[in-house]
Amino acid sequence: MDNSYSPDLITLIDENGIEHNFEILDQIEENDTRYFALMPVYESGEDMLSDSGEYTILEAVDVDGEEQLAEVENNELRRRLSNIFEERFNDMFYE
Repeated sequence: MDNSYSPDLITLIDENGIEHNFEILDQIEENDTRYFALMPVYESGEDMLSDSGEYTILEAVDVDGEEQLAEVENNELRRRLSNIFEERFNDMFYE
């Protein structure tokens, strides 16, 4: 059995043109919108240890025909998505 793990990585560019690497932990589709749970990926162990360990939830949006990821602005939606992701994480990792 092959127990190797290959994370699904994505590079995002912020509004200042700075690249940030993330691992896609999970994604869900709801009402024709895709939502992603992303965890930052760091180059150094020190940066990883100082991180809060929190993941980010972003939504896929269409900007001039190009898919981009954006913050979920609606607090209620973000909480609901967080609950869905947390339940899915528990199912994946603890069962």
